[in-house]
Formats: sequence, C-alpha cells, structure tokens
Amino acid sequence: MSKPIFDNRLRPAVELWVSAILSGLALLLVLRPAQLSPLMPDLALWVAATIGLLALLRFWQGLGILRYRRNLKRLPTYVLDAEAIPMSRHKLFLGKGFQWTQVHSQRLVEARSPDGRRWIQPGALYQWARAMEIRHEHNPRMQWLLSRTRSQAWWNPVKALPPVGGDPALHGVGVEDERDAWIDLGDRVAHTLVLGTTRVGKTRLAELLVTQDIRRGEVVVVFDPKGDTELLARMWAECQRAGRLDNFHIFHLGFPDISERYNPVGSFGRITEVASRIAGQLPGSGNSATFKEFAWRFTNIVANALVALGRQPDYTAIARYVTNIEPLMMEYYAFWFDREGIEGWREQVNTIAQNIDPKSLTVALKSRDFKAIAYTQFAKNRGLYDPVADGLRSAFEYDKTYFDKLTASLLPLLEKLTTGKTGELLAPNYSDRNDKRPILDWMGVIRAKGVVYVGLDALSDAEVASAVGNSMFADLTSIAGQLYKHGDNLGLPELPGHKRAKIAIHADEFNELVGNEFIPLLNKAGGSGVQVTAYTQTASDIEAGIGEKPKAGQIVGNLNTLIMLRVKNEETAAVLTDQLAKVRIYTKTAQSAATDNNDPDSPVDFTSSNSDRITEAESDILVPADLVQLPKGQAFALLDGGKLFKLRLPLAGADPLLPKGMDAITRWVREYRLGEDA
Repeated sequence: MSKPIFDNRLRPAVELWVSAILSGLALLLVLRPAQLSPLMPDLALWVAATIGLLALLRFWQGLGILRYRRNLKRLPTYVLDAEAIPMSRHKLFLGKGFQWTQVHSQRLVEARSPDGRRWIQPGALYQWARAMEIRHEHNPRMQWLLSRTRSQAWWNPVKALPPVGGDPALHGVGVEDERDAWIDLGDRVAHTLVLGTTRVGKTRLAELLVTQDIRRGEVVVVFDPKGDTELLARMWAECQRAGRLDNFHIFHLGFPDISERYNPVGSFGRITEVASRIAGQLPGSGNSATFKEFAWRFTNIVANALVALGRQPDYTAIARYVTNIEPLMMEYYAFWFDREGIEGWREQVNTIAQNIDPKSLTVALKSRDFKAIAYTQFAKNRGLYDPVADGLRSAFEYDKTYFDKLTASLLPLLEKLTTGKTGELLAPNYSDRNDKRPILDWMGVIRAKGVVYVGLDALSDAEVASAVGNSMFADLTSIAGQLYKHGDNLGLPELPGHKRAKIAIHADEFNELVGNEFIPLLNKAGGSGVQVTAYTQTASDIEAGIGEKPKAGQIVGNLNTLIMLRVKNEETAAVLTDQLAKVRIYTKTAQSAATDNNDPDSPVDFTSSNSDRITEAESDILVPADLVQLPKGQAFALLDGGKLFKLRLPLAGADPLLPKGMDAITRWVREYRLGEDA
C-alpha cells in the first residue's frame, strides 16, 4: 500500500470521540452484561474487552494527533547533564535529529497553510493572558500573576523555557523520527564549518564537541577570540573529569597573570614565516599594499639576522630593530667578520670610522653612526658578501625619515603587541627565572596530548587578538607540515607505547583568525591528523577576513561538513540550500461550482459540484527563509556524504565540576602551575 500524499493530522482528533463512545459502550457491557446479553452474559464481557482494546487504540491514535500538533507549537525540553553526554571512539555525537526528506517538506507546507495554522495557533486563554499582561505592564502584582501562567504546561500551548524563538514546526514535523545524531570520526579530517548568527547556540555546540574530544584523549586546541570564561570553565571541568588536568594549558590575553607565555613568531618551518605572520596583519588593499610589502621586507631582514645570530625572533626584538637597525647590523657584521676569520678587522673598522668625512656622506647616512658606516665600507673594500649582511646594509642606507614613513603602519601594531603585560606574554624572557609561567610549545603539547584554551580578548583590542590568533594558526600550519613529514618525534627519543593523537582545532569567530597560511592547513593537514571545526556568523565573514573572494571560496570548499544554525542573510543560507536537490510538493485546493439551468421545462433549477484538486509542483526541499526562522539551539546539517539532517542541540544540564567564574581556575593555576601558596 502506497504512503498517503498528505499527512492529514492537522484536523480535529475525532479518534478521541470514537474512543470515548467505545469506552462508554464497553463500560455498559461490563456493568450490565445480563441485561444486554441474557443468554450469554460471559460473551458480553468478551465483547466489552474487545471494544475496550479498540477504544485504547483509537485513544492512542488521537493522542498522536494531539502530540503532533503540540510539537508544531512547542518541542519537548531536551536537557543533557555533563555526565550523560555520550562519547564514542568511532563517532561524534551532535544531539538529536532526523534526516530531512520530502515527507518533512510536505508536512511543513501543510503546517504553514491557512488550514494548518488554525490548529497550531495559541488558544483564546493564552491570547487573553498575553493581552492582559501588556495592558497591565506597570502593575507588578498583575505581572507576577500573569507570568505564572507561562509555567502552566497543562494549558499553555506555546510554553518555551528558555525562550528559543523561531518556528518550532521546523523540527516538530519530524520530532517523532528523531534519534541520537552521530557522524563518523573519519569525516572530521575533511573539516567542519558551523554557521550561525550571534546567540543561537554556536558556543553550546562547541562545548558539546570539545567535551567529546577531551574525553576521547585527542589533542584539543580551542581558539576563543571573545575570551568566553564559560567555555574556559567547561574545558577545565572536562579535563578534570577525564583526568587530563595536568596537560591543560591556558593562554589568555585577558588574564595575563595566569596565562602561559607564547612567542607567536618563535617557531617556524621557513624563516619567511616570521615576516608573513607580522605583515599579514597590515592592510593590503590600494596604496597600503606597497607599505605592507616594505614592512614585510624589513621584518624579514631583522628576522634573518636574529636567527643567524642564534637568537629567537620575538615581537620585542623585531620592534626594537625595525625602529633602529644600527645595533643589529653592527652585531651581525661583527659576527660575520669573526666567522670569516678576518684578522685585525676591529682596528681597521675603527680607523675607517675616524677618517670618515661627513661632507662626503649621502643625505641618508649623515644621521647614522660613523662606526656603523665603517662596517659597511670595510666589507665593501674587502669585496665581502653575505645575503643577511647585504639586507641589513640596504635597510641601513635608507633615509631615516623615509624609512619611518615606510614602516609607519607596522610600528603601531608592534607597539600594541609589546606594551605592558601583553608584551610579557608574547615576548617571553627565557632567562628570567622569576617568571614561573610556562612557555607554550605546540610540539610539546602535541607529544603530551595536551588541551589548550586560547582566549584572545578581542573585545578589548581586536587588532592584537587578530594578530596573535593569525600567528598561532600559521604556527600550527607549520607544525602540521612537520608532523606530516617527520611525525612528532623530530629527533627526540620515542616514548614507550607512544601513538600520535589526532589534533582537534576549534576556531570560534573564525573570520578573525583566518589568513593565507590557513589554506594549506585545510588542503593538506588531514594526513597530519588535523581536524578543524570553524565557527563564524556569515559566509561573507570569511571573505572579509581573508580579503579575497577566490581564497574565501577555497576555504569554504575545504570545509566539507556543514552545520548551519539560524542565520540572518540569504547569501549565507544559500551556502546550504544551493547544495540541495529539489522535491515534488503537493497542494490541495477546494473547489466548488454552481450552474443555472435555463430550461423552463426542467424540474432542475441548478447543479452544483464540490471537489478537492491536488496540484503537484517542483519545489526546494529547504529555502533560505527556513534557516532564518530556526529556533535557538537547532540546526540543519549536511552529513554523511551530503545528506540533509535536522538537528536539535541539548541544553546544558547539571555539572558538579563546573566552576562558578574564574576564581577556582585562578587558584588552580597559581597552586599547581606557578607553585604559589593557595
């Protein structure tokens, strides 16, 4: 038997009336068997039992109709305690959901039709209560009394605690089909994109996924540009629950006293990465592109010299030498001459410096130190060449006023990154024994299967947050390349039973972190075990962050699993809906007609007819407007090879380990990481 075209549950629940009549008849047979069946009283009891079972069946069918209509107005509450969050070694839990098909699109069309809406509108009592609440909005006693009606589930048809907004029918049409929703862990290395506007559940989804990654024993790195203390507290509680608190690392620009230190440009695969990470934060459109290229070149010159001298680049050193290149140039030239084994070069340089005629110098060199000029002249006279020294010389010979103009956009950024406690975090002094804050090392974290929370405090200074976050991403991209080629040993002794864990990177406000270095991380890092989950508000945010539409398309194209919560513009919704096939949708139209009879000899004055007309049309299985109307905590997702699923995230339940605020975390850091008294 074929499945009916229409659901036919948006109608009066007549089954309940049938059940009531059958129940009454069964009761009558039980109470009066002798009167109704005097010859065979026992037969009356058997008939009553049969009718009673039929009454129960009809009652259950009637309840199903009421339940379906209720779900279109208000979904059952879905709360999951922290201990109850499921975890699998092979799959990732996403909440409850069902696969969205043509059947659900058909039900949604019926629910939104005029005939369907009248069955899911709030009742008269509810509308009266809301009208009275508005009328008496300045009466505290009346407000309290009327607000109590919201908690009465026995009559309130639109109770929603907490309020989630949106159209509950989007999930109500399939809530009877919902099951626990999972995706294979193998799909995660193809990376995941989560889209949703503010305050619709992105952070809750992140908590759900991060919780499972921590319990599974993976390396977990969470980038949180806002510096959400609730997310930090959740990670701390989950590490405690999983016994991984010793490997929990906190880097937080908003709490520098308890944060680990980190050098964003100290680790790299190629020396040019240092300049790219710093200059990449500068504007590169229009006339700014030229200044960005100059800033990159000068930064690269300084970084090359520092590395050649055996020093680790950091923001403080780069800011110092970009502003004043002379000390670095003289230090490197001395190192170079000693390396070349030139005897008596110091005396010869001093002699050249004493004999310099200021009148013979160019305008650019008149303000320079004579000894620094002597270094360059000595190398030139001896015919010596070194690429690092030549780069330093070229920067040195610029007119200082002109040089300052070329680096005008770079210096403010470096000052922000090196000022106050932020500077102490980002340019750690490795020889300072009084500073007990650990220094974050990505390879060490990966080898130890650590968990890292990165809070960037973007609300206080978005530019610094973007610079640090982008540099960290670039650092991780470089690390992924090393893992792909060498694993996580890199010459270190292999630990007994050591097995490299997968690396789960969660990037909230992804647009503030993305840079050119991120593209190879998505393209090629799957072989390194890196799995990225990116969270952002709109598709255009990625384009704004990367600065170029083709590159933004590259990034989105490499994020293969798509989860979309409520969004606010059609362009973002189209990222999902454009990938969906069309379906056949049926509509029913009532028709009536009457025709007069003009034959005066006929006894028939007119004829009439009534009919229902069924129309079939091709339609989108989902339209952008549906994504705009999603309630909070609900999402559509493309999973399992492009199948469309409707998801519902669980509300956070009880968690006895979850700290209230930062006090408990601060005490833990001071006592166990910094060795201070509790």
